Amino acid sequence: MTTALLQTTYFGPIQWYQKLCRYDQSIIEQYDSYQKQTYRNRCIIATANGLQALTVPVEHSDDKTTVKDLRISDHNQWRRIHWNALQSAYSESPFFDYYADDIRPFFEKKYEFLIDFNEAIRQTMCELIDIHPHVSYTCSFLSPSSTDKSPSSLLPNLSSQISDFREVIHAKHPLPDPDFEATPYWQVFQHKYGFLPNLSILDLLFCMGPESIFYCHKKT
Repeated sequence: MTTALLQTTYFGPIQWYQKLCRYDQSIIEQYDSYQKQTYRNRCIIATANGLQALTVPVEHSDDKTTVKDLRISDHNQWRRIHWNALQSAYSESPFFDYYADDIRPFFEKKYEFLIDFNEAIRQTMCELIDIHPHVSYTCSFLSPSSTDKSPSSLLPNLSSQISDFREVIHAKHPLPDPDFEATPYWQVFQHKYGFLPNLSILDLLFCMGPESIFYCHKKT
């Protein structure tokens, strides 16, 4: 049984969702320390002006705040800003109107904790793409040195080795991932910028609709 160890993500990139498809089970780390400029609370979309990062503001006292304890802030009306940005970027995409009613509630309902917000998003995105991954959460922080062992006391029924993608799939400083290939697909602003790889799963969903599943399952 293969296992992928992942960070939580806010409408994570295609690469992240591909891991959910490619591995027998995925484990999401929730006891790591919060870091700025990661996919934990931001996603990247394509707009008429190029790439745009949408960031969920969070409340944290210091860099030792664990992800599971991160509370979402209501600062700066970010929900309205994010939804308006998505409408502006994808209103001309083939499937925006089809999926809008499924996505809009995430910018209307208030969640207290980021981890719960992200999990609700993950479940909805998996339903819309029609993928059915086996997902669980860590019971305590899983150090990088332990991923080549079987930490059965922390994560029962694990395979003997875990593929750790927590730092590989990174918004600012991604590491090499030979298992991922950014296969081109039609994008709204491709005529201006060419194909922009590994954007938020929303980009794939709004542009490709039911065909999104093939890009998530695609093997290199």
